[in-house]
Amino acid sequence: MIQWRRGVVVEIRSRWAGAVEYAVRLASGETVRALGYVEVVGDLGPGTAVLLNTTALERGLGTGGLAVVVAAPDALPRPVDDVTAVHGHVVKARYTPSQTMVLGVDEQDSEHHAVLADADDLGGLPVVVADLHSALPAVLAGLREAAPSLRVAYVMTDGGALPIDFSRTVAGLREAGWLEASITVGQAFGGDLEAVNVHTGLLAAHHVVGADVVVVSQGPGNLGTGTRWGFSGTSAGEAVNAAGTLRGRPVCSLRISEADPRERHRGVSHHSLTAYGRVSLVPADVPVPRLPGEVGRRVLEQARELCDASGDRLRLHEVGVDGLDAALRDTPAPLRTMGRGYDDDRAGFLGAAVAGRYAAGLVRRASRLD
Repeated sequence: MIQWRRGVVVEIRSRWAGAVEYAVRLASGETVRALGYVEVVGDLGPGTAVLLNTTALERGLGTGGLAVVVAAPDALPRPVDDVTAVHGHVVKARYTPSQTMVLGVDEQDSEHHAVLADADDLGGLPVVVADLHSALPAVLAGLREAAPSLRVAYVMTDGGALPIDFSRTVAGLREAGWLEASITVGQAFGGDLEAVNVHTGLLAAHHVVGADVVVVSQGPGNLGTGTRWGFSGTSAGEAVNAAGTLRGRPVCSLRISEADPRERHRGVSHHSLTAYGRVSLVPADVPVPRLPGEVGRRVLEQARELCDASGDRLRLHEVGVDGLDAALRDTPAPLRTMGRGYDDDRAGFLGAAVAGRYAAGLVRRASRLD
């Protein structure tokens, strides 16, 4: 089911990367927030008539709670003169009205094709895998607190938003120089590099970007149904498998909360327990923050049960959190997870930050061995 509405742009509210947020007045007289992607609908000014998809907005969804500009019928972007002359033949968001053609880093027309044609090894590259997109700035804060000069690539899977331009977080981290490159894989698109799947995205991060560490997560707007298996974050376990298969060093960032009202997400979320305990099948490291009080005891107990049940496949590492509060409060992208800020759910962000701190330690130790 799709809900369509017509309206008129009355104001440009903000812009970042390739996205613009507009105030749009509907025929009913109501004014709503609407998101437009410049590459899809052009850069629109006040007075422009637009067609909106208001489905998520009218259902009151969280991350997806915006109207989306589908088209400006009277102000269409100028068409490409000869689409056959455009390099690349990878189609993303395939067979939807917004399907887009991109140049894949791994396809034949790419300048990097020869490098990636037979690439098969990450050479021990640390790959931090997280369930939620909101973990990204916290992981980077932990990395930079330990080793600020590391080159970091972000691989965004297609479990949440497909256009990476939706993410203000990525735009802020790129602008601040905290990310060397973004790579969109699967049906996701709009990164600095495009790849067919997580495997080639990781290989591109290593062989093309020259990253010291890679962070993998889905885009904003994860999906969950309150069932054991019905959530988009199972892709975290699949990313761990990809990293391990390619002889990288998977690092499992635990999804932790001390404030989520849902019992299944308190302490270590069932998303992490399922993705890392049941979906992933390769050896991986599990950094656990040393937290005070009851939440710390619960998280450590759950993490130990997770690792013990894996038959030594998952290796638990307790990591101190001293110094991480200041690092987390200094991120260029605001820390928000499930509607909560840092002071609302400190344990959650520390859980992601220690994964970054641990990965930085792996790089340092490898450098000393070299």
